[in-house]
Amino acid sequence: MNACVQRLARLIAYHTENPGGDEVAICSYLAGELRARGCDAARVVRVPRTRDGRPQMGAYVFARWGTPRTLVNVHVDTVPANTGWTADPWTARVSDGRVVGLGAADTKGAIAALLTALDRRSPRDFGVLFSGDEERGGTCIRAFLASEDARAVERAIVCEPTGRLAGVRHRGIVGQRARVAGRGGHSSAADRLPKPIVTLAHLAIALDDLGRAALDDGPDDMKGICLNVASLDGGVAFNVVPDAATLTWSLRPPPGFDMERWRAAVRARAAAIDPAIDIDTFVDNPPFDAGDTGWIRTLLGNRVRALAPLQFWTEAAEFVRAGMAAVVVGPGAIEQAHAADEYVTVDDLEWAVDLFAHVLEQARAPE
Repeated sequence: MNACVQRLARLIAYHTENPGGDEVAICSYLAGELRARGCDAARVVRVPRTRDGRPQMGAYVFARWGTPRTLVNVHVDTVPANTGWTADPWTARVSDGRVVGLGAADTKGAIAALLTALDRRSPRDFGVLFSGDEERGGTCIRAFLASEDARAVERAIVCEPTGRLAGVRHRGIVGQRARVAGRGGHSSAADRLPKPIVTLAHLAIALDDLGRAALDDGPDDMKGICLNVASLDGGVAFNVVPDAATLTWSLRPPPGFDMERWRAAVRARAAAIDPAIDIDTFVDNPPFDAGDTGWIRTLLGNRVRALAPLQFWTEAAEFVRAGMAAVVVGPGAIEQAHAADEYVTVDDLEWAVDLFAHVLEQARAPE
């Protein structure tokens, strides 16, 4: 078993499923690993958050060599173990050229590969950020980007399983919700009472019309906004007029999407149906577009198959929103992420070690 695979096995053993995992423990362990590789400073930052009404503690560890201009970011948390695992998800298994375990692809394999590359190269003006809460709320990445540690960073490699592609753009994710209240009452009086569910059903149809009207909008490889009416909730029994209802929907806007125009259109449709409809946005993850890719080609060299769009959201969008450049790349395939018997191939780990060693060398080069 090579050193990178051994490191990955140890990382898989940490229970970092989100929610409920221990991000502080793995970040504390990784801080020691980074100090052993000669960083100037490494610190663990605890990030409080609330899930399902209960307080939880997230964490990130940030290490620097000099003043970081280039940063590699990998998230430490995983989703909960899916159904269908054939063995303990937190005990790594190595067979047929694969390392199987929860988080092997998404994204503990990238952590192991980066640590292995740091054994081979000592960087300069470089940072490493291992962060929690990527799978649920993004509290840790936002806390880091708001900190003094992020001030000098100019560009970030955000690690996700990309199948050896470099991701240079992807859609955002927006979750919205509408509520309307009535008086409620016996269904024998339904003809004379407000009907919150019917009111929001009209809004659901209007939203679907807006989504259909946008089918041809956006860049060639990301047409449409993926408008999804997800739920219409309210009521307690068939013979009771509900006193309120809630409609929930999402959209996945492509880069360049005019979100303010969308909000105005939704508000106008809602006001035309019932001015009492209240709308809020509870998820607002922006699209990502790397823009100029010259620096990406230099930093990654010929180690990636191509620069390409991604079909999933990443925290690269948060780096760009904070004014930095970003690219998404890492070992493993997205098809394995969140799946039972998740794995990364040993070949992909070795590829990632070579990729990160090249990045560390490029980060040392004078400009």
